[in-house]
Amino acid sequence: MYQENDRGFTRCLIADMPEHERPRERLLHSGADALSEAELLAILLRTGTRERPVLDLARDLLRAADNSLARLATLGVPELRAVRGIGATKAVEIHAAFALARRLCRSIRAERPKIRHAADAADLLREKLRGKPQEELHALLLDTRNYLLRDDCITVGLADRSQAHAREVFRNAIRENSSRLILVHNHPSGDPMPSPQDIECTRGLVGAGRLIGIEVVDHIVIGFRTPSRDQDFVSLRELNLM
Repeated sequence: MYQENDRGFTRCLIADMPEHERPRERLLHSGADALSEAELLAILLRTGTRERPVLDLARDLLRAADNSLARLATLGVPELRAVRGIGATKAVEIHAAFALARRLCRSIRAERPKIRHAADAADLLREKLRGKPQEELHALLLDTRNYLLRDDCITVGLADRSQAHAREVFRNAIRENSSRLILVHNHPSGDPMPSPQDIECTRGLVGAGRLIGIEVVDHIVIGFRTPSRDQDFVSLRELNLM
């Protein structure tokens, strides 16, 4: 069915397209990743005009932004309305969708800390590991920009650190598509100096990581601060023990 819009164009509904070509049905069947940027935009637009089917209208939008989704996200409502077939309602909806995407990115970054130094890793797990009666080995999984993807608890109560198997350390790193990780564990005794087993384990995991393309950036051991020690953790990288 056709209806008049606020610019006098007759709109073509996505429902008028063959079912196997409808972006919404394709998304439900195959997931959003299977759709092109134009098809995803078409779902937002919902309808086209008499002259332009909705997919063509979506492509017109992309062309107006030099076929750059990043550029399209910066266009204001007046610039979006300059595209033939985009009325005020569609322009506002598209602008709002990109505004939500930007807020989502900011929210994710706020929730995912960036690990720049050994102290950042220690700060992240200090309270979680403080006072634990057993050792816990954690892997902080990072993306290429050192933003935290996940805190992965690998083992609990494993006194001999050399028994931590690479498959346990890297299993979730591979699943999360992590490019690097930082190992962190605690010493309930309070002394954060790494044991020979800690050093042996770390070097073995560094080598295993090289084979599968995941960098072991550091290994942090958390203990207690004492009058003779100004921090409650040590970094094996800073001690040149990796």
